[in-house]
Amino acid sequence: MRYLRSPGLLALLIALLWVFPLQAESLPRARLQIGLYIVQAEIANTPESRTLGLMQRTELKKNEGMLFIFERADVQAMWMRNTPFPLSVAFIDERGVILNIAEMQPLTDTTHPSAGRARYALEMNSGWFMEHGVRAGAMVKGLPANGH
Repeated sequence: MRYLRSPGLLALLIALLWVFPLQAESLPRARLQIGLYIVQAEIANTPESRTLGLMQRTELKKNEGMLFIFERADVQAMWMRNTPFPLSVAFIDERGVILNIAEMQPLTDTTHPSAGRARYALEMNSGWFMEHGVRAGAMVKGLPANGH
């Protein structure tokens, strides 16, 4: 293990283990229903998993997404730092009603705020909501009530 004696290589290894542990382990999942459509969503419900989000991923499968669960309902904002493909995000209130939907471009720090007090944000492939006729006011069923 001579190669680990290099301070630069050791620092890189530590950084990689710190950045990627959430992707290595499986995040909890939720089965959501939006109108006639079923979505399988990974749950980001900790500060670490919400910060990492879909960073460093290269794709989302059809009808899969990431559900961000915030500690309390408030005006929330999302960005696309280190996310290399475009996404759509729906901000959802505590009752499961979609407040607004935003289209987000890859690899930007542009913030996209909720139109009100959101408890959840659901990221899907770009255009998913429009393609499925989902608009503000639609109901999302199956949201975890306790954040897990």
